[in-house]
Amino acid sequence: MKTDRRDAEKLARCYRAGELTAVWVPDAAHEALRDLVRAREGAKKDQLRHRHRLGKFLLRHGKRPSDAGQAWTAKYVNWIRTHARFEQPALNATVAHYLEEIDHLAGRIVKLEEAIDEAVKQAAPEIRAVIEALQALRGVAQTTAATVVSELGSLSRFQNPRQLMGYSGLVPREYSSGNKTQRGAITKSGNAHLRRVLVEAAWTYQHRPNVQGRVLHRQKALALGEEAKKIAWKAQQRLHKRFTAMAARGKNHNQTVTALARELLGFMWAIAVDAEAKFKLPKAA
Repeated sequence: MKTDRRDAEKLARCYRAGELTAVWVPDAAHEALRDLVRAREGAKKDQLRHRHRLGKFLLRHGKRPSDAGQAWTAKYVNWIRTHARFEQPALNATVAHYLEEIDHLAGRIVKLEEAIDEAVKQAAPEIRAVIEALQALRGVAQTTAATVVSELGSLSRFQNPRQLMGYSGLVPREYSSGNKTQRGAITKSGNAHLRRVLVEAAWTYQHRPNVQGRVLHRQKALALGEEAKKIAWKAQQRLHKRFTAMAARGKNHNQTVTALARELLGFMWAIAVDAEAKFKLPKAA
């Protein structure tokens, strides 16, 4: 039995009662930036996949670097090019193929990052302002900030940080009933691309608070406002303190960082709301 008429009547009653929640529809500019950022993410995943394949191939044939430093640094790749040689031509061809794919993907990533730089420069002023302001935070460079803005759109559409945290899927599941309270793993009900960059950024807060290096360079180069820098400093202090406290209790590091990522999103909301407020027209009297 067709239920279109019944569904329409139910929606009309919910709308009249104010029970419907408005959703954000991205415009063409947001969709274009989002597709570009996701293309870079796909290239990074492909690069990691080929690196794993080459690394496992070398281990399978007993090729273990002892003095090549960390994996996939320039020194490590030079060691592979110099010492990963075999008697069988087929094995040498396999190594050459993997290295060629890795080099090709590295070039793709560079081109995509250059395209993201250009897209951010040509973006609308309100989008560019939020992307720049978010870079005051530790662990949030331009690509991460562009990912957050392209996936979420206007952060001020959320009434408070808790709504945004729930939307992201970084909040725990709820199994409570009556007087019993029970929570589980995170819901993962939101945007997976957003959660990935938040968790990556949250790892930087295991280090003691400071404003130097890349963070200081971004804040000076972008001429960020005092409010954004104040919120970013508060985020460093609070999140590092939480990381230290949870680690002292023996909490799993992955769970700790996920909790930090949830709170980091709240600080992003505060910075974005402040940046977006400068572009909102004053209400008429």
